[in-house]
Amino acid sequence: MFNWFAPKVFNQGYLPEQDGHRVFFMEAGNPSGQPVLVFHGGPGGCARLHHAAVFGRRKFRVILFDQRGCGRSMSAGETMHNTTADLLNDAARLLDFLQIRQKAILLGGSWGSTLALLFAEKYPERVKMLLLSKIFLADETATGWADEVSGWFYPDTMAELRRHMPDNVSLPQYYADMVNSRNLSEQVKAASLYGNYERVLGQLVPNLEKTEVTQDDVNAARIYINYAAAGFMLKPDQIMCQIDKIRHLPALIVHNRLDMVCPLIGAWRLHKALPASKLVIVPEKGHVGPLHARTLKKEIRRFLEI
Repeated sequence: MFNWFAPKVFNQGYLPEQDGHRVFFMEAGNPSGQPVLVFHGGPGGCARLHHAAVFGRRKFRVILFDQRGCGRSMSAGETMHNTTADLLNDAARLLDFLQIRQKAILLGGSWGSTLALLFAEKYPERVKMLLLSKIFLADETATGWADEVSGWFYPDTMAELRRHMPDNVSLPQYYADMVNSRNLSEQVKAASLYGNYERVLGQLVPNLEKTEVTQDDVNAARIYINYAAAGFMLKPDQIMCQIDKIRHLPALIVHNRLDMVCPLIGAWRLHKALPASKLVIVPEKGHVGPLHARTLKKEIRRFLEI
């Protein structure tokens, strides 16, 4: 049996305010251990302490933070001064604030994998290795899949999403206008429909609308939809265009075979571009699942030799 530990926070707080944002962070494990910087998913998700559970209590210092507008960061749901570049700057500020000079291991899944790759490309001198899952390159293939091609498998759901849309507006832009409106019912509708589409993908009997939509749901959807409408604020194929900067880094990549949110081709493409990478394809459907979670934990411990 693997010796998992129940993570305990030894430090938490907020980064100094910048651009009206206060970014929440927490640390678990050994204050003197190998630093691990965790990027959560989304956009619009939040850091969860169980992300630290795979790492040994004595050997690793696991650093987690809620991205701007997310989770415990303030102000919740705020989209002003909330860009991909801002998130990368916050991650660097966090390492500086914690006085971490040692190279960090980066952990990220889905949107977290996007940010981990972008951070490594911007600060390769600060990164030791990459532990990635559910790869999302935020390129034309990935975004086209989410807003167009996935409809081949979910035409009924896509028809519902597009029911009242004008022809000259993109799917994310239509819902961005809705979730950013002053009308609460429109905000809730955007969160319930487009905000939930990712949750639907991979389900054999999809249910698009949630019965209850909380303010937290609306805040998370606002962050996600605004990023999607802006092309995740990246240049075309930005990650792969800069991949030479991190070709030397060891990387673990774990991805479900039938991931209907982030198709496997992104993980395959990344693996082929990183000579020091290991790709593990999990025989499971969906973006998340118990087999994927168990495999990721096992492969991380194997990769780190812990």
